[in-house]
Amino acid sequence: MSANVFFMDLEATSKENLPQKLSRLVKRAGIKNILAKNDLTAVKIHFGEQGNTAYIRPIFIRKIIQTIKGYKASPFLTDANTLYVGSRSNSVSHIHTAIENGFSYSSMDSTPIIIADGLRGKSETKIRVDQKNCNHVYIGSEVVSANALVSVAHFKGHELSGFGGTLKNIGMGCASRKGKLDMHSNVSPKIKRKTCIGCSECKKYCPTQAIYLKGEKAYINQKKCIGCAECVVRCPTESVNINWNQTVPVFLEKMMEYNLGALKNKGGKVFFVNFITDISPKCDCLSYSESPIVNNVGILASTDPVAIDQASADLVNQQTALPGTTLQTNLKPGEDKFKGLYPSVDWEHQLDYAQKIGLGTREYKLIKLKTLSYKK
Repeated sequence: MSANVFFMDLEATSKENLPQKLSRLVKRAGIKNILAKNDLTAVKIHFGEQGNTAYIRPIFIRKIIQTIKGYKASPFLTDANTLYVGSRSNSVSHIHTAIENGFSYSSMDSTPIIIADGLRGKSETKIRVDQKNCNHVYIGSEVVSANALVSVAHFKGHELSGFGGTLKNIGMGCASRKGKLDMHSNVSPKIKRKTCIGCSECKKYCPTQAIYLKGEKAYINQKKCIGCAECVVRCPTESVNINWNQTVPVFLEKMMEYNLGALKNKGGKVFFVNFITDISPKCDCLSYSESPIVNNVGILASTDPVAIDQASADLVNQQTALPGTTLQTNLKPGEDKFKGLYPSVDWEHQLDYAQKIGLGTREYKLIKLKTLSYKK
């Protein structure tokens, strides 16, 4: 059975501007059906790293928030802290970055920002999923506590998953730091001896005393390490790194299992929006943005996370590639742009696996929203 995916192009008129058209899109796609009065509603977005410019424009997020408030629900903006060292690795700098990028309390119609996994990425809820790779997953507690979840994702390329859309925004984006490390690596972080200065900052904050000093260099006892990744963000010389040893298929499967955990207690009160705009080849976690690989396509909305990502990928692949970008192959309409970017990544595996474990369906019906215009 196919799922409905609603699509709007980026054509605006004097009768209806793009934010107004976006509100009509999410209403048509059924956002009202997942909301009740006073529902604490997590609006999961990516605020963009400092220096990145490809993330979703705040004016569109504000309109989605206003639409949610129109149904008497209580939205808050959220994301989880990052695993890597950057401007969003703790709640203080994360919120500062969000504000600098335009997501302030006033610009978001008096809507608060609540980081899902707390001050330092440790506020997590362990959720049982009993899947192939994960028996339990670790999700930011504020997402778990919310009554409803609205994911608003920027659809673009991604180095590990081929593309990043709804499923990455939820699976990776709602995971605590421990959960992110669980998806990325099977073993504990590693310490680069050449740059380690033996300052003991990592040792000081290790919750299991897995880190010790030997010869003025830090070492990790892998038997004691629980994978919380606290040492990664504490190291002042960035000498503690993730072991990027995870095979891509297992990484993709784990990310889908984390989707199950994030959505498990919502009882169907979930809604998904993909912005197929500024389609950069890499993630918005970078501190810069590369040229879009194709022209802007439009915006999708659905209650099925698998169908919306499948439709988004199909729409991108139907485009002609723009000249002069990092995409050098598969340039014609119908050719796989994500395979052109990352030939070793089988991006379809995540959709197949997501469908297999019951997250949704790859089959969809695309329903196009008509542009309103004055009749002559």
